Amino acid sequence: PAQVADDAAAVEKVLKANHATAVHVPKDAEEKNRLWEARRQALPVLARCRPTTVLEDATVPRSQIPAMMKAVNEIAAKHKVEVGTFGHAGDGNLHPTFLCDKRDREEFARVEAAVDEMFDVAIRLQGTLSGEHGIGTAKAKWLEKETGRGAIEFSRRLRRALDPKGLLNPTKMVEI
Repeated sequence: PAQVADDAAAVEKVLKANHATAVHVPKDAEEKNRLWEARRQALPVLARCRPTTVLEDATVPRSQIPAMMKAVNEIAAKHKVEVGTFGHAGDGNLHPTFLCDKRDREEFARVEAAVDEMFDVAIRLQGTLSGEHGIGTAKAKWLEKETGRGAIEFSRRLRRALDPKGLLNPTKMVEI
């Protein structure tokens, strides 16, 4: 608890020194629980705003969170899309959530372009495509940008060596 208190004080000092618009430190356990509940409700609340939510998972070094937030807001304005962002500031894991209606093809195309741009920024800021949800098939198209062609080829060779018949998850990213 003492280390957490010291870290919290240091974070508060840095935030204030950098002109944070607000710094709120819970005064007691009840207030802390209310803040956690607000964080837990972020996605359900956003999901009620529009018919479709495209929840992403981009992680950047903590020092790059302000730059990433600025970029997400600029990208949203550029593509005329709504984005609500929440996440885990302690590890730089952000969850930009794009709000749209997938039935509106033009709007959804703008969301897809915004997501592409957002991941490019995350990688440029020395971040990663995913802080906790993995790459999977949904983010496969960005993987080479993050890891490089050599890493993809190495993974394919390793997979062929371990699974020569291609029986394990044959449709996943690192195909034989």
